Amino acid sequence: MPSLDIELDPAWPATTDWAALADRTALAAASVTPELANPRLSASLLFASDADVHALNREWRGKDKPTNVLSFPMLARDELLALPPEGPPELLGDLALALETCQREAAEKGISLEHHAAHLIIHGLLHLAGYDHETSTEDARAMELLEIKALAQLGIADPYDDHDEA
Repeated sequence: MPSLDIELDPAWPATTDWAALADRTALAAASVTPELANPRLSASLLFASDADVHALNREWRGKDKPTNVLSFPMLARDELLALPPEGPPELLGDLALALETCQREAAEKGISLEHHAAHLIIHGLLHLAGYDHETSTEDARAMELLEIKALAQLGIADPYDDHDEA
């Protein structure tokens, strides 16, 4: 699994060990996506505020609003797939989660912030690995099924609630 370099905005609730949640989540993602299991990989994960994610989204994506998770891949998918397990560390990319957006979405879905954050970390890691749900319906379904399988390992229900298989 990618080793995670985690930065935590103090506004994230101290009642949860976010680093431990992120590590468990990355392990689950790596178990369903073998390319993420490469021991050379690392990623940065920022548990941020909406304001911080809004600024990143505006600067790097030209979108003037916050979003739940941002992913900034550092390796192309073909580079990731060709990466041998031996060698120096490789940065997979950066992820940022927006607290207030995550809290609002979790409340709307009737789930815990922890479960929603776990889903978004998996979603972001899959983006870093080159998966993209915006390219086609088939790609979206494939990505969702990987998310569902990884979340099931964490005891988290299907967030899409519309699939017959997982």
